[in-house]
Amino acid sequence: MQSKSHWENVYTSKAATQVSWFQEHAEKSLQLITRHRPPPAAAVIDVGGGASTLVDDLLHAGYRQLSVLDLSGAAIATARARLGDRAAQVQWLEADVLSAELPAAAYDVWHDRAVFHFLTSAEERAAYVRQVLHAVKPGGLVIVATFAQDGPVQCSGLPVVRYSATGLHGEFGAPFELLGHEKETHRTPAGHEQKFVYCFCRRRAS
Repeated sequence: MQSKSHWENVYTSKAATQVSWFQEHAEKSLQLITRHRPPPAAAVIDVGGGASTLVDDLLHAGYRQLSVLDLSGAAIATARARLGDRAAQVQWLEADVLSAELPAAAYDVWHDRAVFHFLTSAEERAAYVRQVLHAVKPGGLVIVATFAQDGPVQCSGLPVVRYSATGLHGEFGAPFELLGHEKETHRTPAGHEQKFVYCFCRRRAS
C-alpha cells in the first residue's frame, strides 16, 4: 500500500474536485448498493471513501449506519466539512485498510471504488481479502471497482493492477459468490476517459 504521506499530499495540494477520480455523484456505486435493497439500518463501509460524495447520497437515501475509511486525514476532513452537521452521523476511520482494526462481521455492505487496484503485490491483496472476510457479515454485499483491462496503467503517479471481471473476482475466490459485474467509463475533471470494472459479490455463509 502506498504511503500515507503520498495521499495527504494529494489532498492538500489539490481540491477534492480536481483529483482524477472525482465524481459529483457516485451514481454507479449508489445504484449497485440500492439495487440489492439493503435496509436503512444496514451497516455500510466505504473503503477509500475519503472525500467521495457517496456518503452524502447514502445519507440522503436514508442509511443510518455509515462508515468511511481512508488513509488520508485531509480527505476525510474535506468530506466532514462538506457534510457539516451531518458528519456526526458517520463513523470516520483514518487508517490503512490492510491493517485497520475493523470489527468482526460488522458490515452488511463493503464498497471500494479504486483502492484495490493500488495493491500491486499478492501479499497486499491477500491481506485485503482477509479484512473483507473478517469484517463483512455472512451474506453481506461486497462491491469492488478497479481500472478495467483497457483502463490507465497508473493513477496519481502510482502503478495499478488492471482487471477483467473474471480476474477481479478470482482475487476473492470461493468465499464470495459473484452476483454480477458492470463497466463504467469515468470522465475525469480534466476530460480524460478512464475505464472501470465493478464486481459485486455475496459473502458466503461458510
